[in-house]
Amino acid sequence: MTPARRTRRPARAAGALAVATTLLALGACAAPQPPAGTTTPGPPQTPPQGPTQSPTQSPGTSAAPTPSAEAAPTQLLLATQAERDTLAVVDPAVRRSSAVVDEITVGTAPWGVAVDEGSRRAFVSTAEGVAVVDLDTRERTDLFAYEHATTRLAYGEYRRGGLGLAVSPDGERVHVAVSTGDAAFLETLDADTGEVVSSVPVGLRPFDVLVRDDGDEVYTVDHDGFTVTVVDPERERARAIEVAPFGREGGLASFEKPHYAVLDDDGDLLLPYQGRALARVDPGTGDVTTTDLTADSHQHGVARADDGTLVIAGNGPFGNAGSGPSIEVVGPDGADVVLPTDRRHETVTVWRGPDGEAYGVLAGGYTQQEAWDGATVVPLAAALDGADESYEITIPGRPQAVVPFEEDRP
Repeated sequence: MTPARRTRRPARAAGALAVATTLLALGACAAPQPPAGTTTPGPPQTPPQGPTQSPTQSPGTSAAPTPSAEAAPTQLLLATQAERDTLAVVDPAVRRSSAVVDEITVGTAPWGVAVDEGSRRAFVSTAEGVAVVDLDTRERTDLFAYEHATTRLAYGEYRRGGLGLAVSPDGERVHVAVSTGDAAFLETLDADTGEVVSSVPVGLRPFDVLVRDDGDEVYTVDHDGFTVTVVDPERERARAIEVAPFGREGGLASFEKPHYAVLDDDGDLLLPYQGRALARVDPGTGDVTTTDLTADSHQHGVARADDGTLVIAGNGPFGNAGSGPSIEVVGPDGADVVLPTDRRHETVTVWRGPDGEAYGVLAGGYTQQEAWDGATVVPLAAALDGADESYEITIPGRPQAVVPFEEDRP
C-alpha cells in the first residue's frame, strides 16, 4: 500500500470554489439515462458476470476486532445486493470466504436501506417497492407499492424505482426517493400500512435521503440536479438549494455533482466533492460554505461517527479530481488522512466492532465499472494516527448500501 497522507485541514469556511471542470464521457456520473430498451425483466438466476470483482488479499495487517470484556450488544450490518433481489446480513468481524451470515429476499435491485431499531424492522428501496424486513426473524413481511410505480423492472444505476431512503426518528414514516426516469419524487409512506401519505417532486436521481432529528424536514441529495431539496412532507412543500461548488458546466456529463450526505450536530448537511471541497449546507437559510479536502479524488459515499469523524469514499481521477482511489478520514479536530487504495466504493457507514471501537465500512458496489463483491473495513482511530490497518470482507451481489443494526437487544 502507498503510505497514508496526513494533513491538517484548516477549520475555516471558504467561498464557493471556481475551478474549471474536466469532463470525461463515461460512467455513473457522466452518462445520461440509457435508452428505454435496456431493461432487465427480473432478477438474474446467478450474479451477472462482468466488471464485478472479488476481494483480494487484505490491504492491511490488522487482526479481526477482539471482543471487549464489557461488550455492547453485537452490531452487524445490512447490505443491499444491487445485482440480486436480496439483502445481506453481514458480520464485518468475519474474515473467511464470505462475511455474509444470512440473505433475505426483498425485491428486484435493492438500493437503499434504513433501520428502525424501535420496531426491529428494516426498510429497503427496491425497483418494485419498499420491502419491510423483520430483523429478528430475518424475513420480508411486506412490500409497499410506490405511488409512481414502474412495470419495467431493471438493474443498474439508471433503473427506475426507489433510490435513497430514510425512516423517521419515531419510526412512523418511511421517506423514499422514487425515480421514474425523467422525474423524481419523495414519497412518504406510513411505516405500518404502506399508505403513501404524501408525494413531492424533487431533483433528478436522488441518491440519498436524510431526515432532520425532529422528523419535520426531509432532505434529498439530487445527483443530476446539483441540488439538495428540503421537503416538508406534511405540507407537501419543497424548495431546492443549489450545491455546486465547482459549477454546473457539463450538466449531466459533469462529475462535480452531489452524491451522498451526512447531518452534523447543528443539523447542517455535509457533502464531499472531488476530494477537494466539503460543502456545508444550512437547510434553514440555504447558505452553502466549503472547507478544503485533500484526497483530490472523485468522491461518492460519506459517513459520520459519533465523535464527528468523517469517512469518505474516493474513486479516482474523474472531472477535476486528479488522484487515484482513496479513503479519506477527517477527524473532529481537522486532521485529514488519505489512505490510497486499489478499490472503488459507493456508500459508507460506521460500524461499532466487538472491541467497542469505530470502523468505517465502505461498500464495493460502485456504480461505474470496477465494482467488486465486498467491502473495506477501516479502523478509524488507527487511520487518524496515520496507520492503514484496513482489511477486506466478501459480500457477493454488488453491495450498494450498508447500515449497522443491533443483533442483540440491550
